[in-house]
Amino acid sequence: MSAPPAAAGRGHLLAFAALSASYFAHIGFFNPYLPLWLKDLGLPIFVISLLTSVQSVTRVFAPYAWGALSDHTGERVKLLRFSAAVALVSSFGLWWNGGPWWLMLVLLLMFTHTSSMMSLTEAAMAHLVAGDWGRYGRIRLWGSAGFLVTVFFAGEWFERFGMRHFPAWAGGTLAIVLIATLRLPDVREPAAHRTGPKEPVGPVLRIPAVRWFFVSLFFHVMAHFAVYGFLSLYLDSLGYGKGTIGLLWALSVVAEIVWFFLQGRLLGLMSMPRWLLLCGFAAVLRMGITAGCGQWVWALVIAQALHALSFAAHHTTCIAMVSRHFPGRLRGRGQALFTVIGYGFGGVLGVLAGGAIAQHFGYVAMFGVATAVAAIASGCAWRAQRLETAG
Repeated sequence: MSAPPAAAGRGHLLAFAALSASYFAHIGFFNPYLPLWLKDLGLPIFVISLLTSVQSVTRVFAPYAWGALSDHTGERVKLLRFSAAVALVSSFGLWWNGGPWWLMLVLLLMFTHTSSMMSLTEAAMAHLVAGDWGRYGRIRLWGSAGFLVTVFFAGEWFERFGMRHFPAWAGGTLAIVLIATLRLPDVREPAAHRTGPKEPVGPVLRIPAVRWFFVSLFFHVMAHFAVYGFLSLYLDSLGYGKGTIGLLWALSVVAEIVWFFLQGRLLGLMSMPRWLLLCGFAAVLRMGITAGCGQWVWALVIAQALHALSFAAHHTTCIAMVSRHFPGRLRGRGQALFTVIGYGFGGVLGVLAGGAIAQHFGYVAMFGVATAVAAIASGCAWRAQRLETAG
């Protein structure tokens, strides 16, 4: 049985900070440079979009399955260790260029396990910090720092030596993730089957404000997959070098770090639903600037700086709202629904539609469509905010 959240010591917080740093260090090199590696293998844009969408496909089913299992057993940390180990072994398959179908199989196996780690970690951290979002921000800040380090150094490395070392980076970063999970405290929550009947999520999902929140999340993340899946390719097509691309990604993470450092003081200025609406407006502005002003570095700097609101503040806001609506034994499934609806369904449609639009109409048109999708997300956030206020 785990200690109450209030009793969580400094060692527990440092262990989760180390996991956050190592996990996002892996994401910081993998997500920005996977499309460029696939391009280096000679694959066309639409095939690249299909392969990058595998991560989102796994987020449709994996997080909820792992979340339900963790709610049932209370063994979130052991599941994190298992996921990290299988992901590391799976990454060895990237060394063999067996064509698109082989790469799809390898990525499917690897992402099935890495995509579960976010929701499992968020659920464990939400239990640990017990609503102290300032403390959550300080832990999550280390994840941003890890992302920053690898997105910058990987960009410089690939600029100098080419993309052939991508599989080695994958294995190395996942090995560090595994080591971090082994150092986690064995934090356990009461298993559902030992503490009473399983609580259903249906009644929560029937609350109108919750439904509109998830719809807003879906469109918000779908719009952002223009950045996650295609920003590197877009900048490469405009003639930017890999080092510059890495710096622009790093800039967005610096903005993210600043937000996580300050969020304990900022979040109290407004309610969470109002923050959700503000984040939607920031996403519209970010996508619009990227679509219309990509040839100007100063404009891209502004767009990437908006990551503080369009992603970082949005992420914390969503975690807080999910934690409020899905407490206790619903926590694992609530965090999993956050991942499935946003980064699963939203991600799949965002990457596939983005790839098709980019291939037929170009990247500028794709970011223009992302701007419209972000506007839809903002409208849904406004509706959720009105319902929360009325309730």
